[in-house]
Amino acid sequence: MNQERVFQILLGPHVSEKAALAAENSNQYVFKVALDATKLEIKTSVEQLFKVQVDDVRTLRVKGKTKRNRFGWTTKPSWKKAYVRLAQGQEIDFAAVS
Repeated sequence: MNQERVFQILLGPHVSEKAALAAENSNQYVFKVALDATKLEIKTSVEQLFKVQVDDVRTLRVKGKTKRNRFGWTTKPSWKKAYVRLAQGQEIDFAAVS
């Protein structure tokens, strides 16, 4: 996979309380990913970018919320996130990645 596609797949880490608990308890990290990304592409991008070994990838699509404003109803865009489980003893340090 070329380096450009790696950066198109991984859009960034998803920071939330649930993501922090998953990182502490089960060595999982949560990423926002492209809507057309597959599990295999996500696995290879994380392995190439962070130099870690990935055990498991789980993906889900988050439906955009419907909001009301003065113009009527609008919908926030839908997005996709991936739970990436690393091998035992592996860790990602987001501050050290450049």
